[in-house]
Amino acid sequence: MDSAEFELKQWLLQLDFLRGDGLWISEAFLIILIAVIFNFIQKRMINKLHAKLETTENPWDEALVESLAKPISAFIWLWGITIAGNVIADANNVSVFDKLVEPVRDTGIVVIFTWFILRLIVRIEHNVIKIGRDKEDNYDVTTVQAITKLIRVSVFITGALILMQQLGVSVSGVLAFGGIGGMAIGFAAKDLLSNFFGGLMLYLDRPFAVGDWIRSPDRNIEGTVESIGWRLTLIRTFNKRPLYVPNSTFASISVENPSRMSHRRIKETIGVRYDDSDKLNGILNEVRDMLSNHNEIDTSQTLMVNLNEFAPSSLDFFIYTFTKTTNWVKYHKVKQDVLFQILQIIDKHGAEVAFPTSTLHLNGEINQPELYQAELAQSNRRG
Repeated sequence: MDSAEFELKQWLLQLDFLRGDGLWISEAFLIILIAVIFNFIQKRMINKLHAKLETTENPWDEALVESLAKPISAFIWLWGITIAGNVIADANNVSVFDKLVEPVRDTGIVVIFTWFILRLIVRIEHNVIKIGRDKEDNYDVTTVQAITKLIRVSVFITGALILMQQLGVSVSGVLAFGGIGGMAIGFAAKDLLSNFFGGLMLYLDRPFAVGDWIRSPDRNIEGTVESIGWRLTLIRTFNKRPLYVPNSTFASISVENPSRMSHRRIKETIGVRYDDSDKLNGILNEVRDMLSNHNEIDTSQTLMVNLNEFAPSSLDFFIYTFTKTTNWVKYHKVKQDVLFQILQIIDKHGAEVAFPTSTLHLNGEINQPELYQAELAQSNRRG
């Protein structure tokens, strides 16, 4: 044995002696300090990289960096704590690493990696929705959210199974128990499962999406959809009250979605006096021309202006047409403008809008004094 090898062994023996005297505490502290320094450095680097990526047009690299930020910090702390624990165990001749530190490390790695994937999925979802809304106003957000929810659930279940395997739990036994107990759970949670599959059918069939105005002629349901969950759908009624509807309800009712209408209809009946019957044909022609040339009326749809009925006190005609806009507020402005123009056309032709009247025809002529005397005599008899 040469002198260099002898000196090395002496140094190691001396190090072991010092560690036995408490040097292991300094080593553990030094490892934690290194972890703190690494964590500080990586945070500065991540922040600078994130600021640089914000100036680029590619949103995916920014999503990746944002997803990595916190999991990297967690991994550095896991690394520091497990190595420090190993040092403490070796210095005190305790087999803690095999019994505690190693399972904590393996479990922590699985949890951190699952956490990173879930964060990445959420940021990808935000980017997809943002890009879709920039391209089109009526982008289908509901489908994107449904797909990402399914992916997150799959990642979470996979991570949980890997975690159980790391902890020594038999995954095949868990799956077998799930198959046997699935029937019992299904009977116990029948309503919960029906709502779950009802929500799944809403995502697949897409009769409505978040933000749509819906109503049901079968139930007292009307309002704007705010969220579609796996069990409940939240609808904000027009009096601003929240309405929570179980998803299974939509499997047995009819749902009308006015938000997806292509046009809005104007259907009104207007009556003119019988005394203005000779002017009615000109009124109808001018109203028809006005609607045909109106900027907000879609002439490719049905457009009708016709005499409809000989009413008791008026000649009624109707207008039947469709607006280009489906916006509720703008529609009423267009309808108001149309009705005002119809009133102007009627007035222009020297006609009047009719109101309920009655005419009394008396046979014979009675002058005013005789009429007065007759009424006075009848009044006296009653007195």
